Order: sequence, then C-alpha cells, then structure tokens
Amino acid sequence: MASLQALSLFSASPSSTTSITKAAIHIPKLPNLRISAPKLPKTSTASVKMIEQLCLNQPIINVIPTESPLKSQLHAILEAVADRVEMHNNIRQQRDNWNSLFLNSINLITLTASALAASAPAVGSLGAPLLALKVSSALLFSAATGMLVMVNKIQPSQLAEEQRNAARLFKQLQTQIQSLILDGAPTQMDVDSAMEKVLALDKAYPLPLLGVMLEKFPKTFEPASWWPNSSENYESQTKNENTHFDGKQGRDSNGWSDELEAEMREVIEVVKSKDAEDYVRLGNLVLKVNKTLAISGPVLTGIAALSSAFVGDWSSAGMVVAAAAGSLGAAVNALEHGGQIGMVFEMYRNTAGFFGLLEESIRGTLEEKDWEKRENGEVFERKVALKLGRSISQLRQLASKSAVAREEGISMDEFASKLF
Repeated sequence: MASLQALSLFSASPSSTTSITKAAIHIPKLPNLRISAPKLPKTSTASVKMIEQLCLNQPIINVIPTESPLKSQLHAILEAVADRVEMHNNIRQQRDNWNSLFLNSINLITLTASALAASAPAVGSLGAPLLALKVSSALLFSAATGMLVMVNKIQPSQLAEEQRNAARLFKQLQTQIQSLILDGAPTQMDVDSAMEKVLALDKAYPLPLLGVMLEKFPKTFEPASWWPNSSENYESQTKNENTHFDGKQGRDSNGWSDELEAEMREVIEVVKSKDAEDYVRLGNLVLKVNKTLAISGPVLTGIAALSSAFVGDWSSAGMVVAAAAGSLGAAVNALEHGGQIGMVFEMYRNTAGFFGLLEESIRGTLEEKDWEKRENGEVFERKVALKLGRSISQLRQLASKSAVAREEGISMDEFASKLF
C-alpha cells in the first residue's frame, strides 16, 4: 500500500507538481533598505601635497615636524646623565669589592705573620731553620703595612659611598630633565641650568682616583656641595629676615602669604641651628676617629715587622711584641674598614650638604620679592615638608615651636628632619 501511495503521488498532474515546487522554493521579499555611506572628511591641503609628492616619487619637504633645538640639547644632556648613572653604579660596585677584598687579604696576611712569629721559637727548638720563619714573618708584616697605608689613603668604603650618592643625584637630575622635555616648552635657561648641574656633580663626585680624588682626611669637616654656585646675596636676606615685603601684608598670591614666609624662615633657623650643626659635630668626631685608626693600623704592623726580626735571639720579648702588635693591627683594620668608618664620614658629609642645599633653596625662594615669579607656595611648602619627612601640619607646628622658643630665649629641643 505504501508503494502504491508513492506512485500515486508521482503520477499526479503536472500542475499540482508545479504548485508544490513553487511553494517549496518561495522566498519572501526583503524590505527596501537605504544604506548611506559615511561622508569622508575633506582632505587637507598638506595631505594632498604629501600624496602628490609620494605619487611623483618626490622628497617630502616640511611634512614631518622636527624637534626644537632646545629639546635636542636636553636629549643630549639626558643621554650623558644616563651614562653617568651607569658609570657611577659600576664604579661603586668595584670599590665595594675593593673594600671587602683588601680587608680580608690584609687581615689574613697579618694573622699569618703573627702566627709565624709566635711559633718561631718553638719550631726552632725542634731543629727547624729559625731564620726562614723570621724572614717570612717580617715580609708578611711589611706587605700588610704597605697595603694598609694605601688602603687607608684611598678609603674604599668612602669611595663607594661617594659613587652611591653620585648615582642617586644623577638619577634625580635625569628625572628633572625628563620632566622638562615632557612639558614641551623648555627654555635656554633650562638647558644651561641642566648643563651646570651635570658639571657640578662631576666636580663633586669625580670618577678617577689620581689627581682629582676628594681629600679623605681634611683638616676640618666640610659639608658636601654638589649644586652650581649661586649668586644669592645672603647679607641682604639676613637684614630682612624679620621683615615682610612691602605691599603684600595680609594678601595671598600664588599660594604665598606673610604667614608662609614666616614659617619658612623659622624652618631655616631650625635646620641651621639643630640639624646642620649636629651633623657637623658628628662629622668632626668621625673624622678624628678615622684619622686615629688610619694611623694606628700601619704603625702596629710596622712595629710587628721590626719585632719579628728579633724573634728567638735573646728572649721571648720579640715574639710577644710581634704577635701582639700584629693581632692589634688586624683588629684595628677590621674596625676601620669592616665598620666602614669612611662610609659613615661620607654619609654625614652628604647629609650636612643636604641641609645646606635645603637652606639655600628656601633662602633663594624668599629673596624673590615678586610672589608671582616664585614657585607656587603650597607646592613649595609640601616639597619642604617631604624633604624633612614631615606632614604639612607637623611642619607648621615646628615653625610655631621655633618662634615661641626664640621669643622666650630658649633653645629648640627638636630637630627639623625626621628622616636623618
């Protein structure tokens, strides 16, 4: 039956087959859609000129803007500064290695010589050649003495601290130059100032040792100075420290006010009388200690070298003096270079220099009588607070305490900086 039904379907009339086919392939009519193409922007004259020149294989002239000469100069200075950062870091690592290698080598030589001097009489009594031990001990002590003189002269730990500070300050300068370039409008004064700062840092922290090395044992302690010489007149500022600028009483301009100026002057007084003075005192103390240790080490090893020549001749005195002096020389060397007294001295020198720079920066800003030409007062106050490790409220409290202490004729019992 199923097959008969299928045959009946296929045997149907052609008209019915056609209608079925049409129904199966019927496609509905789509609605008319209007698609509007976006209008292209009008081509500028410069773009048309560039396209024409490209099509004609002609060189393009004045199409790509060139960098200003001032920015190019700043880029050149920036490259030199980045190179100096790398150089100072490499030299710092080298001189750190010097300190540890010389320390270990000198102590090993000194203690070996002391052991030879102490054991020479006992070994000689057993029939061993006493002269060989005496000569070996004397040579080792002499070598240790010569190395100590050289190392104490150059102070490797202090050299490493110099390069460490130089790298940090060059990184600060690098950030400042990058900010000038990003601002987009550097002036010739900015370029000259950046160049002067680079040269001042080169002079303050020289790379070579011979000829230009900083004096490691000056007569008196002097704070470091790594900024260009300023032409500021401090005498006129000192005369006007307790006065305000005419015509600006009670007014706020560019973030400045009479109260803010008075606050900055009080901060200067605290920094100068407390922080800077304290670091100068500590620097002089460390300088004296370092001088004493630098002289004592070679003297002790030299005495040991002379005493080792008399080991085993008449009595045990030569042996005792040589062994004791050599051991003390090793201890002094460990205290001086293991404790890095030179590095501590340089740290105090740079910290005192930091306070000197802060004082000079505040004075220079206050000497500018036109408030509009100064840096914004609120920004300047925040920078000073951050440099001293204080908040704005703490900085103002410090200025208030200083003013009260000065009026009552008593000394401040608080330091300005909370960082150092």
